[in-house]
Amino acid sequence: MLNKKVNSFQQVGRNLIIPGGTRIIDATGKLVMPGGIDPHTHLELEMMGAKTADDFYKGTKAAVAGGTTTIIDFVLPNKGQSLLEAYSNWRQKADNKVCCDYALHVGVTWWSPSVKKEMEQLVAEHGVNSFKMFMAYKDAWMLEDYDLMVAMETCAELRALAQVHAENGNIIARNTEKLLEAGVTGPEGHQLSRDEEVEAEAVNRACVIANQANSPLYIVHMMSKSAVKALRIARTRQRPPVYGETLAATVGTDGTHYKNACFRHAAAHVLSPPLRPDPSTPEAIVQALADDDLQLIGSDNCTFNEKEKELGKGNFTKIPNGVNGVEDRMAILWQKAVNTGIMDPCRFVAVTSTTAARIFNLWPQKGRIAVNSDADVVVWDPRLERTISAATHHHAVDFNIFEGQHVVGSPQYVIVNGRVCLDDGNLRVVEGEIVNNSNWGMGETFSFMILVQSLLYQVSSKTFGTRLWPQELRICEYVRCV
Repeated sequence: MLNKKVNSFQQVGRNLIIPGGTRIIDATGKLVMPGGIDPHTHLELEMMGAKTADDFYKGTKAAVAGGTTTIIDFVLPNKGQSLLEAYSNWRQKADNKVCCDYALHVGVTWWSPSVKKEMEQLVAEHGVNSFKMFMAYKDAWMLEDYDLMVAMETCAELRALAQVHAENGNIIARNTEKLLEAGVTGPEGHQLSRDEEVEAEAVNRACVIANQANSPLYIVHMMSKSAVKALRIARTRQRPPVYGETLAATVGTDGTHYKNACFRHAAAHVLSPPLRPDPSTPEAIVQALADDDLQLIGSDNCTFNEKEKELGKGNFTKIPNGVNGVEDRMAILWQKAVNTGIMDPCRFVAVTSTTAARIFNLWPQKGRIAVNSDADVVVWDPRLERTISAATHHHAVDFNIFEGQHVVGSPQYVIVNGRVCLDDGNLRVVEGEIVNNSNWGMGETFSFMILVQSLLYQVSSKTFGTRLWPQELRICEYVRCV
């Protein structure tokens, strides 16, 4: 039973005390699970001369429609910009737009003593507990190895989690020069400039540097079998824990699209690291998630419309990097992993919600269904069928990389902070707050009960062999939508 006034679970179990006027949601034949947590989004981001189509309203609206009730976005300062200033800018963009709870990672895109001081302030005063460094995007966000190690040492000192985008930026820069000189200018050049080896080398190097810095490490958007293999080998010698994240895009499609003759189609699939042309990659990545070689799945939702993607016509280096995924993340994984028998529903909950809550220390408020935890719930219908399309999705972008894919299994109800936001398929959210049910005024107290005659899926304290770090990591302060 949930209560709106306190936005948390009040009772979980049998023989509940049910107040008068309580709405009952019958979940017979459905699965009740904690709301999804997407640990990797880029909403309202300006990069490469363009701005993402999904702002914090459209992006979180799409998230809720797909069963995600919390996102973690990235503050990305420009070179030389104050981290505190960038953090304040992101808060101003997001606070009055979000339809669900959100938290922020902060990028470390340059290094100086002042950056270290601001990292300390962000941790102590603003509840930030994760910082992202780039090994790619040379001359923009990339740190060389010395600065990367110092940044990781600072994270360890602050009990914050170091994250890396793992690609060898110097090799990419040289490969790009050679490809352009050879006349390769289309979207296929993006993948050719940064193949699997370039990613795998950086994964290994990031692990070595983190080990030397005695810093736990989180590697974002791992896209290839070679990268997963490098991570698996590194773990055999790693002292602090290291986590691997993959994306809905990685398991839902592949890099063969870069050779499509239509520039719009090919460019719409450009992200970094790129999708891999090896058609066996998606299933291998799903298996890695099931086996705990990878720990969780994000979306890296960073959407650009056709007009913005066309900035790279004639020069693939100018195509804004990013794809959709925050809405379809959970349904795509269910289709590719659970419906195929590779993953069971408990592991599905772990990689889409609970593990993110534990790694980023949102647990026990997030990632579980228990008394006093946040009232974020998904009632999942494993038989609900739909076809993914840009014509029906809730993003602001004009393309969907999963276009035409038929999925079986999607949310029927999504409850955010005790409010029913997806109500039997009807999405009810507005910018900056959750739209109330027509029978409930925004100021009223209401309660409802989910009648469960099927299994309730969540994960226990078992963590599938991966060492987690919540006892050491700073608590992550997230912003609650109101």
